[in-house]
Amino acid sequence: MLDSLLDQLARQRGIGDAYHNYRGDLLNISRETKTAILAAMGCVTSDVVAIERELHEREAGRLRSLLPPVAVVHPHRNGVMIAVPADALEHALDWRITIDGGNEVRGRLRAAELQEHERREVDGRWLTRRELPLPGNLPHGYHTLHVALDGFASESCALIVAPLPCHEPRILHDGGRLWGVAVQLYTLRSQQNWGIGDFADLAAVVRTCAEQGAAFVGLNPLHALFPGNPWQFSPYSPSSRHFLNVLYIAIERVAEFADCAEAQAIVHAAAFQAELARLRATPCVDYAGVARAKLPILKLLHVHFRRDQSAQTSMRAAQFQAYRAERDESLRRHALHDAIDEHMRAVDSHRYWGWPMWPEELRDPTHPGVQAFEQSYAESVEFHAWLQWLADEQLGEAQALGRELGMPIGLYGDYAVGVNPSGSETWSDQALYRKGAGVGAPPDALALKGQDWGIPPQDPSVLTAEQYRPFRNLISANMRHFGALRLDHVMALFRQWWVPVGLGSTEGGYVHYPLDDLLSVLALESERHDCLVVGEDLGTVPPEMSHAMNDRAVYSYRVLLFAKRPDGSFLAPGEYPRRAIATVTTHDLPTLNGYWSASDIELRRRLALYPSEEMRLQVLAERVRDRTALLAALAAAGIEVPGCDGSESSYSPALSRAIHIYLALSASALVVLQAEDLIGMPDPVNVPGTNEEHANWQRKMACRIDEIFGRDSVRALLRDVHNARAVSRQD
Repeated sequence: MLDSLLDQLARQRGIGDAYHNYRGDLLNISRETKTAILAAMGCVTSDVVAIERELHEREAGRLRSLLPPVAVVHPHRNGVMIAVPADALEHALDWRITIDGGNEVRGRLRAAELQEHERREVDGRWLTRRELPLPGNLPHGYHTLHVALDGFASESCALIVAPLPCHEPRILHDGGRLWGVAVQLYTLRSQQNWGIGDFADLAAVVRTCAEQGAAFVGLNPLHALFPGNPWQFSPYSPSSRHFLNVLYIAIERVAEFADCAEAQAIVHAAAFQAELARLRATPCVDYAGVARAKLPILKLLHVHFRRDQSAQTSMRAAQFQAYRAERDESLRRHALHDAIDEHMRAVDSHRYWGWPMWPEELRDPTHPGVQAFEQSYAESVEFHAWLQWLADEQLGEAQALGRELGMPIGLYGDYAVGVNPSGSETWSDQALYRKGAGVGAPPDALALKGQDWGIPPQDPSVLTAEQYRPFRNLISANMRHFGALRLDHVMALFRQWWVPVGLGSTEGGYVHYPLDDLLSVLALESERHDCLVVGEDLGTVPPEMSHAMNDRAVYSYRVLLFAKRPDGSFLAPGEYPRRAIATVTTHDLPTLNGYWSASDIELRRRLALYPSEEMRLQVLAERVRDRTALLAALAAAGIEVPGCDGSESSYSPALSRAIHIYLALSASALVVLQAEDLIGMPDPVNVPGTNEEHANWQRKMACRIDEIFGRDSVRALLRDVHNARAVSRQD
């Protein structure tokens, strides 16, 4: 009986019974895994009576509440499910919609006129679920639906009216084929930055790429990390996706720097300049050194900002206050988190590694202790809010520059699938995130041992109860200054692989999410921000996700290295899907040079990432076949590579050019070139499945921005790609 009840509760909470692995085999989710995931969700799983009570309360609540917490409608779904007692069907039902902005739409009918979808007896009373049709001409937006059943109940709920497709720029509708360059911002070198690529470097890349005809510049996630702990630097394990990494601020472009003699004197001193030279010269980003250089100067500039009473500063103060008002409680909590985190690490950096270890009165943002801290350390809290304003300002300027220079998209941002469990985002909304599990992935061809990314999942039941506001706010925050947004692991909108604490990555299970509702919010925000959406759909992609992406105009991801037919031959350029972004490789894969030379296979061997030597030899043999097949594909497309015999040592700039031209000829609307591949770098940015074993998210570019884009070979490659894109458009 207990097993049966656990299965019922698991299904009710969205936990799948089974899944198909990357080989197509059907695997069942174990009872142990289901029990552990339910426990992570806060369910009592050892008491039959408690399970029966929860099952009954959830089902009864669904049928007793006149309205759900949130209703979502779009052109393919224009009705809202409401619950009506069977003995009230002859009563009048009044509905009213308060449109965002103040207008109202209303109607009246008999409950019995509504189409019935379900009828069930609960606690001796028959209840029905019926569909209330709404007008098809409601404006897109976030509204409120009020329903009153005469003589019975009156309730309200959030109403989201969304378009079906996400935004697509007009040039793509007209058949345009665009291209861009992707950079990991922190890896950029320049003569001006302070040891890490910054927003001034981004502006330089935007300007250079726009001059070459690029439509966009792609970026790694720019999410907020931990100013008080620069050793936590993975862009895919951020503190908060609502805000930005303040180490990207170009200090000498901050308005206050030009007026602060004290800061200028420190920065221009010989010792400081020597430290900046050291930071620029390191092969990997010295995050701690960058933070030691930047944050004290930024604090000095903040003090100057607060005390300077000039007319210019007064105007900037008004702009800062407007930003604080716009970002409101979300910014307040993030700034509070960073101020408390900085304070606690100063007290004991070894003990207070994150908010779960803070004193109890500081762990909850609504606790009076947090309010007391805010009053006592008001300047520190304001400082962290001010940093976000500076970062937002400089990122916005980079996007504005791209648009001014004629880029149809401008910046193409990246949205991480989750956050660090000790960061601002989880502290700010603790009911939403489940700390008893981590999000990851089952074993696949890239990570044969499975993956646990260590990021806490959002509980889909809580997400619905909060009317999808957390997702809406996140997407809105990430589309502020981007013309396109990439959703890392887009399958997370449909299901997420939960790995309960104490179990291995292979022992996780899928938890399902309200895909149609989340895509509706995504489409609405995309429309509001004129932002194209790209879904990173690599790995095991369920058919439900593929169909939904197609219906919603979410662009797919196509990696040339994986774009093969079942017989191992590579897809021809014309076989690539139109609504996609095509790339040779990604940040989670080897560079083109590393792939061709098979240095990635040797690296993974050294890192003990192959389950067996037999598996490594299989991968090596497949790579030999891939090189031969890729050369054959190039030849079939009329692209010759003189002197390339397909061996590991035959990589050359000519081969790189040929492969990129092949990619540029693809039918996909978007093509992106990785900055590392422009100059033939062999080392990867990230090796999935590793943490401290490899210098992930640290390796810099081999040379400066001006040196990269000043090379004749790079300028010729970009010109050839631009011309090939124009040819493919004419075809």
